[in-house]
Order: sequence, then C-alpha cells, then structure tokens
Amino acid sequence: MDELERLKKDWKAGEKSLPRLSYNEIYKMLWKKSSSVVKWIFIISIIEFVFWTALSFLLKDSGNMQRIKSYNANDIIIPFAIAGYLILFYFLYKFFVNYKKISVTDNARLLMENILRTRTTVKQYVWFNIIYFIIMAIVMVILQLNYDEKMLGIIQEKELEGNLIYFYISFIGTLIILIIIISGLIWLFYKLIYGFLLRRLKGNYNELKQIEV
Repeated sequence: MDELERLKKDWKAGEKSLPRLSYNEIYKMLWKKSSSVVKWIFIISIIEFVFWTALSFLLKDSGNMQRIKSYNANDIIIPFAIAGYLILFYFLYKFFVNYKKISVTDNARLLMENILRTRTTVKQYVWFNIIYFIIMAIVMVILQLNYDEKMLGIIQEKELEGNLIYFYISFIGTLIILIIIISGLIWLFYKLIYGFLLRRLKGNYNELKQIEV
C-alpha cells in the first residue's frame, strides 16, 4: 500500500489524531500529481510544436515542397498555414493557463474543475490536429488536380481514353482510404502520448471525488 492509499484509509476511518491533516495530505499529493501531469502536457505540446516546425523548415527545399510552390497558390496556402499556427498558439496558451491555474489551486473543488477543463482542452487539441490534417489533405489534392502539370497530363490522357470518371472514382477512393489510415495513426499517436497523462488526471479526479464526499 503506497503512502497515498494509507493516508486515504486513515482519513476515511476517521482517526482521532489529526484527521484534518490526513485530508490535507491527501489533497496536497493529488494536487502535486495533477500539477505535474498538466505541466508535462504543456511541455510535450511545445516539444511537438518545435519538432513539426523544424521538420517543415528542413523539408522546405524538398521535391514535394517545390512542386507545391509551383502551383502559385500562396493566396490559399499561406492563409491556411497562418490559421493553423494561430490555432496551435491558442492551444499552447490554453495549456499554459491550465497549468498556472492548477499550480495555484487551493481547494479540491477547483482542482476538480481544472482537471476537467484540462482534459477537455487536450481532447479539443487532438481533434483539431486530426481535422486540420484532413482539411489540409483535401486542399492539397484540389490544388494538385488543378495546378500540377503531371496530374493535368494524366487527367487529359484519361479523358481522351474515356476513363475520366473511373479515374476520379479510384483516385478519390484511394484518397479517402489514405486519409482514414493516416488520421487513425495520428489519433493513435496522440492516444499514446496524451492518453497516459489524461488517464492519470482522471484517476486524480476520481480520488478527489472520494475525499470530497
């Protein structure tokens, strides 16, 4: 039995000696654990942001990026990228605010509310990344179909052959399958990284509910 479980047992048993201290000890341990989890959520989100930003910078001269630049669609790509970064900065700010709130929380009820708020923010962040990827993939495909010289050549060839409808059906079907697979991998990635931390927060929340009864 760890220290937290021992303290909980002693407090629930209503020991004569220092019952209030037992409650405070339990709350203090849960508060520290929750604050540490939220801090790691904030740190991991920053590391993730820096990693993807650095990766995009390193790949800016790759063949795919050069092909995208050849589309001359900056009026679409740049606003889309700026919107993505602004929303990511918003989530980083929210993670920081959640950490600051939990770090100064002085009662169990507020701590429970902040834990729920943090869990909601993380889930919204994960869904944003998945939805952003799906929208980005669709936008890139539309640009490719309209501006990529190689793709335009294939479309023209299929049109002459009378197979244009079949080409679009197979192309869109393949695209949907790839989007589903990659979205699933993204979800799994975040499930592994943030899922463990969210489960710890949920456990802390359940512990707080017990001592508040």
